[in-house]
Amino acid sequence: MLLEINGLTSHYGRIQALRGIDVAVAEGELVALVGANGAGKTTLLRAVSGVQPVTGGSIRFEGQDITRLSPDQRVAKGIMQVPEGRQVFGPLSVEDNLRLGAYRRQGADTAADLKRMYAMFPILEEKRNQAAGTLSGGQQQMLAISRALMANPRLLLLDEPSMGLAPLLVSEIFKAIQMLKDQGTTIFLVEQNAYAALAIADRGYVLETGEIVLADEGRNLLADEKVKQAYLGL
Repeated sequence: MLLEINGLTSHYGRIQALRGIDVAVAEGELVALVGANGAGKTTLLRAVSGVQPVTGGSIRFEGQDITRLSPDQRVAKGIMQVPEGRQVFGPLSVEDNLRLGAYRRQGADTAADLKRMYAMFPILEEKRNQAAGTLSGGQQQMLAISRALMANPRLLLLDEPSMGLAPLLVSEIFKAIQMLKDQGTTIFLVEQNAYAALAIADRGYVLETGEIVLADEGRNLLADEKVKQAYLGL
């Protein structure tokens, strides 16, 4: 397994947000974590990237315990997060945002990587000299994903990539995620849109009030009656 989370707990003051989480992501897999707002999905992703304190349990990456490593040390190991809300650098150009994604690869030739990002999202090339803050929400999400990919991540953490987007843009974003999966990128996807996430996931987990309540292959979770009623509106 590339990522192994065992018995993970996390608190906000006296409030326990995560309760003994066990999750695993194999190399080349797309694993989806779904659940309602407030279930703890973003907290778990932030714990993996190191910006949310862990109060118990462990996180292992490539067999090494990284539970106490700083966020920048985890980035150096190849863990990149696309945060909820996109958080692009608004005053900087699209291309400068992309180049910042590769800041740890000093001396690397990023021209080929830029070309690959522009091939994936042509609108970014069209607007490469524009300030990132002038992009639409969907275009900013494309930029945030591309910026993370510029680091050549070993593990890509995606936090609610469809949030606030129109259905057509949601479809475009998930097509890109599917393409990344097909290219062998290892992805841990946190998503409130359970149907879209589970439809492309190798495996999935359902999180409720800080606990994993279901775990199975993505297609099996889509067919699960509890998942249908609680998350798919069926």
